[in-house]
Amino acid sequence: MSYAKELQVAQLAVQRATLLTKRVFREKAKGTVDKSDKSPVTIGDFGAQALIIAALRHHFPDDAIVAEEEAAQLRADPNLADQIWSLVRDTRLPDPAAEDLVGGPVPSLDAMLDLIDRGNSPGGAKGRIWSIDPIDGTKGFLRGGQYAVCLALLVDGHVQVGVLGCPNLPIDDAAPLSADVGSDDPSDDNARGVLFSAVRGAGAHSAPLSTPTAGKPIAMRPVSDMTAATFCESVEAAHSAHGDQAEIARRLGITRPSVRMDSQSKYGSIARGAGDIYLRLPVKATYQEKIWDHAAGDLIVREAGGQVTDIDGKSLDFSVGRTLANNKGVVAAPAAVHGEVLKAVQDVLRQKSTTT
Repeated sequence: MSYAKELQVAQLAVQRATLLTKRVFREKAKGTVDKSDKSPVTIGDFGAQALIIAALRHHFPDDAIVAEEEAAQLRADPNLADQIWSLVRDTRLPDPAAEDLVGGPVPSLDAMLDLIDRGNSPGGAKGRIWSIDPIDGTKGFLRGGQYAVCLALLVDGHVQVGVLGCPNLPIDDAAPLSADVGSDDPSDDNARGVLFSAVRGAGAHSAPLSTPTAGKPIAMRPVSDMTAATFCESVEAAHSAHGDQAEIARRLGITRPSVRMDSQSKYGSIARGAGDIYLRLPVKATYQEKIWDHAAGDLIVREAGGQVTDIDGKSLDFSVGRTLANNKGVVAAPAAVHGEVLKAVQDVLRQKSTTT
């Protein structure tokens, strides 16, 4: 199956959602609220999720959806709901024909709330399930750094389509890997804003966010000299063990400083050869990664010639619900050197376990 329609709808849905998130990004006050687990969420998260689900429901009404946000907080706070509704109501794609392809405008505030709540699927190993992270890297979004709008289609537990909208990454695939921040100047959109996409078995592509369906192939760069490789890791120490990653880099002979950035922008960056290795090492034994934090990036890296596993060398298993309950951590690298990187990861973690 080609998944051509699914890819086009996903690309345009993510493009429209990024337009909304950029409007919020350029505001000094981003409408931040705390969820029940105390993690931050912005009005951009809710609005982007509503727009993406609207497009999916228009074209694929029978598909299940796993998404990060729910509307209970908005139903209890009419002022917050109105603020988000004004964003959703006014966000349009520049091409009217493309706007029609994503189902046109959301008709009402109540419809917006209902759409947000459509993301409550438990996930699983059967059927078609879309995974959405409307703003991955919320803390990066808040600090003016990297973030991503993420969408993936899983069919019987396997990722078939993946799309990442990264508004603050440079469009130029040859640009060096950097945690460079975004800009509140709209003219900066000429140089920044990239959309990564992949279909299983059909390769990975990048395109400017302004023309998301006009992609060109991307590939991970060959690593012939490990000492010249570049690590990409999370900004937040709570998301990945920085000390362990530094020791892994030392064992591999990597001397370049790691580049820290938020979100699945890391997956997109290494997929196009701007970096080489992405590690997300466990910091808590009980923590389970969410599928929406990895599904799109996992496919894009694999289709660009990379390999993605957990720290035990197992492929990421998206078939067991809303989390990667069968996996611990993430190791992403070019396929030719993934085994070498994985061994260094396992050696460092094994040594750590014997000394603690």
